[in-house]
Amino acid sequence: MASESTANTHWEGSLTNGRGTTAPASGAFQEIEVSWPARVERTEGTTSPEELLAAAHASCYCMALSHELSEAGNEPESLDASATVSFVAGEGVKASRITVRGRVPGIDQAAFEQAAASAGKNCPISGALAGNVEIDVDATLDEQPRIA
Repeated sequence: MASESTANTHWEGSLTNGRGTTAPASGAFQEIEVSWPARVERTEGTTSPEELLAAAHASCYCMALSHELSEAGNEPESLDASATVSFVAGEGVKASRITVRGRVPGIDQAAFEQAAASAGKNCPISGALAGNVEIDVDATLDEQPRIA
């Protein structure tokens, strides 16, 4: 059975002069304001669909990378990912760039990059964007502490 997620948005006014609020139906966070200026100008205290997409992509990506590494026998101690979604007015979402740092015992940078690239292609949000949005991954493995 499919897992379904719902979010609700209320909007008033025109695209450029209007504004709205959006929130997940789960109540995970309170409703937040969305507006056209937030989408194209970055305004304090409001968000955009692209920022919410970036949050979804970064969290989905970490889950996929964690699974990929664990399946290969290298459970990560920690992963920190940032997704930056590029939006061009009149054209739409053009790219999602993921930057990830990880602390993963037992692997080297090359193995981490390989797992990171695979997760970038295989996480469900990447799959939903595939063919429409350029997806790039920049992965850095934190150095492991040396035992004296």
